Amino acid sequence: MRSTNPIAALFGKSPFKPLQQHMRVVTECVALVPGLFQAVIDGDQDLLSEQKAKIFVKEREADVLRNDICDHLPRSLLLAVDRQDLLGLLAMQDAIADTAQDIAGLVVSRRMDVPAGLGEPLMRLVSRCVDTCEQAHKIIEELDDLLERGLHGRDAQKVQAMAVELGRMESDTDIMAMDLTRVLFAAEDTLKPISVVFWYQLIQWVGNLADYAEKVGETLRLLIARR
Repeated sequence: MRSTNPIAALFGKSPFKPLQQHMRVVTECVALVPGLFQAVIDGDQDLLSEQKAKIFVKEREADVLRNDICDHLPRSLLLAVDRQDLLGLLAMQDAIADTAQDIAGLVVSRRMDVPAGLGEPLMRLVSRCVDTCEQAHKIIEELDDLLERGLHGRDAQKVQAMAVELGRMESDTDIMAMDLTRVLFAAEDTLKPISVVFWYQLIQWVGNLADYAEKVGETLRLLIARR
Protein backbone atom coordinates (compact mmCIF):
# COMPACT_ATOMS: atom_id res chain seq x y z
CA MET A 1 0.00 0.00 0.00
CA ARG A 2 1.41 3.39 -0.95
CA SER A 3 2.18 5.69 1.98
CA THR A 4 -0.02 8.76 2.39
CA ASN A 5 2.65 10.55 4.45
CA PRO A 6 3.83 13.65 2.53
CA ILE A 7 7.45 13.23 3.62
CA ALA A 8 7.50 9.60 2.50
CA ALA A 9 6.00 10.71 -0.83
CA LEU A 10 8.72 13.33 -1.25
CA PHE A 11 11.42 10.71 -0.78
CA GLY A 12 9.92 8.87 -3.73
CA LYS A 13 10.71 11.89 -5.91
CA SER A 14 14.13 12.82 -4.56
CA PRO A 15 16.09 12.23 -1.34
CA PHE A 16 16.73 15.96 -1.24
CA LYS A 17 13.12 17.14 -1.45
CA PRO A 18 12.39 16.72 2.29
CA LEU A 19 15.70 18.39 3.21
CA GLN A 20 14.84 21.30 0.94
CA GLN A 21 11.47 21.64 2.62
CA HIS A 22 13.14 21.57 6.04
CA MET A 23 15.74 24.17 5.02
CA ARG A 24 13.05 26.53 3.79
CA VAL A 25 11.48 26.52 7.24
CA VAL A 26 14.90 26.93 8.89
CA THR A 27 15.60 29.96 6.70
CA GLU A 28 12.22 31.46 7.56
CA CYS A 29 13.10 31.00 11.23
CA VAL A 30 16.48 32.72 10.91
CA ALA A 31 14.97 35.58 8.90
CA LEU A 32 13.12 36.61 12.08
CA VAL A 33 16.33 37.12 14.09
CA PRO A 34 17.17 40.65 12.81
CA GLY A 35 13.73 41.86 13.88
CA LEU A 36 14.32 40.28 17.27
CA PHE A 37 17.54 42.20 17.82
CA GLN A 38 16.08 45.42 16.45
CA ALA A 39 13.36 45.12 19.09
CA VAL A 40 16.07 44.65 21.74
CA ILE A 41 17.89 47.78 20.54
CA ASP A 42 14.66 49.79 20.41
CA GLY A 43 13.50 48.50 23.79
CA ASP A 44 10.22 47.38 22.21
CA GLN A 45 9.10 44.58 24.52
CA ASP A 46 5.87 43.87 22.64
CA LEU A 47 7.70 43.39 19.33
CA LEU A 48 10.38 41.39 21.10
CA SER A 49 7.82 38.96 22.50
CA GLU A 50 6.12 38.75 19.10
CA GLN A 51 9.38 37.94 17.29
CA LYS A 52 10.33 35.39 19.91
CA ALA A 53 6.97 33.65 19.53
CA LYS A 54 7.33 33.53 15.73
CA ILE A 55 10.84 32.07 16.02
CA PHE A 56 9.62 29.39 18.42
CA VAL A 57 6.78 28.47 16.06
CA LYS A 58 9.18 28.10 13.12
CA GLU A 59 11.67 26.11 15.19
CA ARG A 60 8.92 23.70 16.24
CA GLU A 61 7.84 23.40 12.60
CA ALA A 62 11.43 22.53 11.69
CA ASP A 63 11.55 19.95 14.49
CA VAL A 64 8.36 18.29 13.26
CA LEU A 65 9.80 18.05 9.75
CA ARG A 66 13.13 16.74 11.08
CA ASN A 67 11.42 14.01 13.09
CA ASP A 68 9.20 13.08 10.17
CA ILE A 69 12.21 12.87 7.85
CA CYS A 70 14.10 10.65 10.30
CA ASP A 71 11.05 8.38 10.69
CA HIS A 72 10.59 7.94 6.95
CA LEU A 73 14.13 8.07 5.60
CA PRO A 74 14.66 4.77 3.78
CA ARG A 75 17.33 2.49 5.20
CA SER A 76 18.79 2.16 1.75
CA LEU A 77 18.53 4.55 -1.17
CA LEU A 78 19.15 3.30 -4.67
CA LEU A 79 20.77 6.62 -5.49
CA ALA A 80 24.19 8.22 -5.35
CA VAL A 81 23.49 9.52 -1.85
CA ASP A 82 24.44 7.92 1.44
CA ARG A 83 21.86 7.86 4.22
CA GLN A 84 24.35 9.26 6.72
CA ASP A 85 25.09 12.18 4.40
CA LEU A 86 21.42 13.09 4.39
CA LEU A 87 21.20 12.79 8.17
CA GLY A 88 24.32 14.92 8.54
CA LEU A 89 22.84 17.65 6.36
CA LEU A 90 19.58 17.49 8.30
CA ALA A 91 21.40 17.82 11.63
CA MET A 92 23.33 20.90 10.50
CA GLN A 93 20.19 22.54 9.13
CA ASP A 94 18.27 21.84 12.31
CA ALA A 95 21.08 23.26 14.46
CA ILE A 96 20.55 26.62 12.75
CA ALA A 97 16.91 26.79 13.86
CA ASP A 98 17.82 25.51 17.32
CA THR A 99 20.35 28.33 17.69
CA ALA A 100 17.83 30.94 16.60
CA GLN A 101 15.48 29.62 19.28
CA ASP A 102 18.24 29.74 21.92
CA ILE A 103 18.95 33.38 21.01
CA ALA A 104 15.27 34.33 21.20
CA GLY A 105 14.81 32.54 24.50
CA LEU A 106 17.74 34.34 26.11
CA VAL A 107 16.90 37.88 25.01
CA VAL A 108 13.31 37.48 26.23
CA SER A 109 14.10 35.61 29.46
CA ARG A 110 16.64 38.22 30.53
CA ARG A 111 16.12 41.85 29.64
CA MET A 112 19.18 42.78 27.55
CA ASP A 113 20.12 46.45 27.62
CA VAL A 114 22.32 47.20 24.62
CA PRO A 115 25.70 48.69 25.64
CA ALA A 116 26.67 51.96 23.98
CA GLY A 117 28.28 51.43 20.60
CA LEU A 118 27.13 47.81 20.32
CA GLY A 119 23.88 48.24 18.41
CA GLU A 120 25.16 49.06 14.92
CA PRO A 121 27.94 46.44 14.72
CA LEU A 122 25.59 43.90 16.27
CA MET A 123 23.01 44.41 13.53
CA ARG A 124 25.71 44.15 10.86
CA LEU A 125 26.83 40.81 12.33
CA VAL A 126 23.27 39.52 12.56
CA SER A 127 22.58 40.55 8.95
CA ARG A 128 25.72 38.84 7.65
CA CYS A 129 24.91 35.65 9.56
CA VAL A 130 21.42 35.63 8.05
CA ASP A 131 23.00 36.13 4.60
CA THR A 132 25.20 33.11 5.28
CA CYS A 133 22.20 30.96 6.18
CA GLU A 134 20.44 32.11 3.01
CA GLN A 135 23.48 31.09 0.99
CA ALA A 136 23.29 27.62 2.51
CA HIS A 137 19.61 27.54 1.56
CA LYS A 138 20.45 28.44 -2.04
CA ILE A 139 22.91 25.55 -2.19
CA ILE A 140 20.33 23.09 -0.86
CA GLU A 141 17.87 24.23 -3.53
CA GLU A 142 20.43 23.31 -6.21
CA LEU A 143 20.59 19.67 -5.17
CA ASP A 144 17.89 18.28 -7.44
CA ASP A 145 19.71 19.44 -10.58
CA LEU A 146 22.94 18.14 -9.11
CA LEU A 147 21.46 14.72 -8.39
CA GLU A 148 20.09 14.40 -11.92
CA ARG A 149 23.66 14.58 -13.21
CA GLY A 150 25.03 12.09 -10.72
CA LEU A 151 26.78 14.73 -8.56
CA HIS A 152 29.17 15.51 -11.41
CA GLY A 153 29.69 18.07 -14.11
CA ARG A 154 28.91 21.76 -14.33
CA ASP A 155 26.23 21.66 -11.63
CA ALA A 156 28.68 20.07 -9.20
CA GLN A 157 31.18 22.83 -9.97
CA LYS A 158 28.48 25.44 -9.37
CA VAL A 159 27.60 23.98 -5.97
CA GLN A 160 31.29 23.73 -5.07
CA ALA A 161 31.75 27.41 -5.94
CA MET A 162 28.69 28.36 -3.91
CA ALA A 163 30.07 26.41 -0.95
CA VAL A 164 33.41 28.21 -1.26
CA GLU A 165 31.57 31.54 -1.22
CA LEU A 166 29.64 30.35 1.82
CA GLY A 167 32.96 29.71 3.56
CA ARG A 168 34.09 33.24 2.77
CA MET A 169 30.88 34.64 4.17
CA GLU A 170 31.30 32.67 7.37
CA SER A 171 34.86 34.02 7.69
CA ASP A 172 33.39 37.52 7.47
CA THR A 173 31.15 36.74 10.43
CA ASP A 174 34.13 35.47 12.45
CA ILE A 175 35.92 38.79 11.97
CA MET A 176 32.77 40.79 12.71
CA ALA A 177 32.12 38.78 15.88
CA MET A 178 35.67 39.37 17.11
CA ASP A 179 35.35 43.10 16.45
CA LEU A 180 32.02 43.18 18.26
CA THR A 181 33.52 41.32 21.21
CA ARG A 182 36.26 43.95 21.43
CA VAL A 183 33.60 46.66 21.59
CA LEU A 184 31.88 44.75 24.38
CA PHE A 185 35.06 44.24 26.40
CA ALA A 186 36.06 47.88 25.92
CA ALA A 187 32.84 48.85 27.70
CA GLU A 188 32.94 46.17 30.39
CA ASP A 189 33.97 48.60 33.16
CA THR A 190 30.63 50.37 32.70
CA LEU A 191 28.59 47.16 32.67
CA LYS A 192 27.56 44.60 35.24
CA PRO A 193 29.79 41.51 34.94
CA ILE A 194 26.76 39.28 34.36
CA SER A 195 25.67 41.52 31.46
CA VAL A 196 29.07 41.10 29.84
CA VAL A 197 28.75 37.33 30.18
CA PHE A 198 25.30 37.22 28.61
CA TRP A 199 26.23 39.54 25.75
CA TYR A 200 29.35 37.50 25.05
CA GLN A 201 27.16 34.38 24.92
CA LEU A 202 24.74 36.07 22.53
CA ILE A 203 27.54 37.12 20.19
CA GLN A 204 28.80 33.53 20.15
CA TRP A 205 25.33 32.18 19.38
CA VAL A 206 24.77 34.66 16.57
CA GLY A 207 28.09 33.55 15.08
CA ASN A 208 26.97 29.93 15.43
CA LEU A 209 24.18 30.59 12.92
CA ALA A 210 26.85 31.14 10.27
CA ASP A 211 29.02 28.29 11.58
CA TYR A 212 26.23 25.74 11.13
CA ALA A 213 25.36 27.19 7.73
CA GLU A 214 28.98 26.72 6.64
CA LYS A 215 28.86 23.11 7.85
CA VAL A 216 25.94 22.53 5.49
CA GLY A 217 28.16 23.65 2.62
CA GLU A 218 31.13 21.62 3.83
CA THR A 219 29.03 18.48 4.10
CA LEU A 220 27.92 18.91 0.50
CA ARG A 221 31.47 19.58 -0.71
CA LEU A 222 32.61 16.33 0.88
CA LEU A 223 29.64 14.49 -0.60
CA ILE A 224 30.56 15.70 -4.09
CA ALA A 225 34.26 15.04 -3.59
CA ARG A 226 33.59 11.38 -2.82
CA ARG A 227 31.79 10.81 -6.13
